[in-house]
Amino acid sequence: MDDLKQQTLDLQAETEAAAERLDVDTMVQHKLKLDEKMAKPDFWKDSTKAQVIVKQHAKLEKRIHPWLELQKDIDMLIELYELGDDTMRADLSGQLNELVLRLAQLKEDLKFTGPYDDHDVILSIYAGAGGTDAQDWAHMLLRMYTRWAEANHCDVKIIDESAGDEAGIKSVTVEISGVEFLFGRLKGERGVHRLVRLSPFNADKLRQTSFAKVDILPKVDRPEDLEIDDKDLRIDVYRSGGHGGQSVNTTDSAVRVTHIPTGIAVAIQNERSQLQNKETALTILRSKLIALQMEQHKDKLSELKGPSQANEWGSQIRSYVLHPYKQVKDLRTKYETSDAEGVLEGGIDPLIEAYLDYTIGQ
Repeated sequence: MDDLKQQTLDLQAETEAAAERLDVDTMVQHKLKLDEKMAKPDFWKDSTKAQVIVKQHAKLEKRIHPWLELQKDIDMLIELYELGDDTMRADLSGQLNELVLRLAQLKEDLKFTGPYDDHDVILSIYAGAGGTDAQDWAHMLLRMYTRWAEANHCDVKIIDESAGDEAGIKSVTVEISGVEFLFGRLKGERGVHRLVRLSPFNADKLRQTSFAKVDILPKVDRPEDLEIDDKDLRIDVYRSGGHGGQSVNTTDSAVRVTHIPTGIAVAIQNERSQLQNKETALTILRSKLIALQMEQHKDKLSELKGPSQANEWGSQIRSYVLHPYKQVKDLRTKYETSDAEGVLEGGIDPLIEAYLDYTIGQ
């Protein structure tokens, strides 16, 4: 068999294996079901629901189409090889190289095969041990992720924030949206981040170690994605004490939603409307419960156990050293760089890519 034909057949087999791993066939079936819904005469009767379906359809189409086109072009190349003479076959070599490059680009999708990898992100940062220095460290992390999001043309919205006593923040929750596979890219940032530096808040200018915890959740804003029994929820309304103007501080607009079986609670007071705060809290609660399901490998909410905060604080993933030398090192992937300032300015893509490659190899 000619080498060119064998290479094409090998490419065909590799493409089929990659598409199977990505489960393209299931995505095609899902798209066909959405096609049927969109073809119904009363599809736009509920415009809100229709827009959600149209968005899902467009997302599936964008992900499926390149794989189907590549498979079609490989089949055509094999046919041309069978029909052509030696001169034509020589011309097919360039087409084969182009198809090889297309597959290499598409295989990047294999890094994002998780069920929620294509979702937007809810990111929370909590200052840990280290007092004011830790609160400043939490603020530095917020700046790092915000800079990364801006460089990647994402939208960042602060959902809730608690200011530090002297500087920085005690905690913050933000929503990041706007590009593909956000959760897939950022999920590896979840864990405890450690900072070592000469503290500007220490009168003796001594070296200090501080900690902050980063939580990354897929944003799950559709109730049908996770049905929660109303009897499992406790909703408390109280007076907001946060920022937002006089009307916020004089209205019982803050909301705390507690999932009784797991003890997970979400409190939101950022919006002026009690209804808005409730919807935001429910979105974050759904996201937390789905993250807990993935972590505990459970299919039903009733099987979940409450999260262990102590264990979470033990999950240190990365160290940022600013003194006596400069180094950022990921403790899982072993990736390290001396460009600590660049990382803290948002240059975390090499760390993200290293984690994605690391998880593929697991």
